[in-house]
Amino acid sequence: MWGRVRGIGSRVIGRWRAEERTGREERVGREKRTGREKRPHNLFEAAAVYVSACVEDDQDRIDEAAGWVSPEALSFGVNELACRAVIALARERDESPGTVARALLGLPAA
Repeated sequence: MWGRVRGIGSRVIGRWRAEERTGREERVGREKRTGREKRPHNLFEAAAVYVSACVEDDQDRIDEAAGWVSPEALSFGVNELACRAVIALARERDESPGTVARALLGLPAA
């Protein structure tokens, strides 16, 4: 009798695993067809989305981007984005990065 129960249990688990494997293969195939493969977000991508969402006052996107990486990584990414933006503006304006940073923050020239 226990042999029969064990056999039924094995068949049920086997079918469940086969369905799980098939579902996973279908998901991967669908993601590849649509070009949206699941991949982890990097800190620079999170920082870019976070900052642009802050500018647009989009709280949903702010929360989403904040959840992609740790708070420390997001802070580093936002800092790096700010540095690169100030450098790019300074080169464009032919001014020092310090002058540009103060102007962006509305501070008087030093």
